[in-house]
Amino acid sequence: METINHIKSCPIELVVNLISKKWVIQIIRDLFLGKTRFHEFKEDKPELSNKVLSNCLKDMEKNGLIDRIADKYDRKNVKYRLTEKGKSLNKILYEIAMVSVDGETYSDKIKNDVKASFRQTLL
Repeated sequence: METINHIKSCPIELVVNLISKKWVIQIIRDLFLGKTRFHEFKEDKPELSNKVLSNCLKDMEKNGLIDRIADKYDRKNVKYRLTEKGKSLNKILYEIAMVSVDGETYSDKIKNDVKASFRQTLL
């Protein structure tokens, strides 16, 4: 039986490499929260340039995390959606959020509200 030491590429490292590039986690989060369009991804990220966002979305599509859906009648009408691979990150993002919420000095009410919101969105 092979052990983890004999695997050519560590599965954890592969996933971390996919999601650790700048903006990827935020875009995935935005997709889970219902954003689907280029301009929506930029709304709360003023330092994110169009070029960087465009390249990020292309990389995410190439890596199988998102699909790009263009309207056949209007090429400027483009939406993005998570693929099954992208959706499978939901539990990882939930756990990351919970580490932050549990580690911060939020009131119990805010903690419970945030946990419920993320639970509803991600699980």
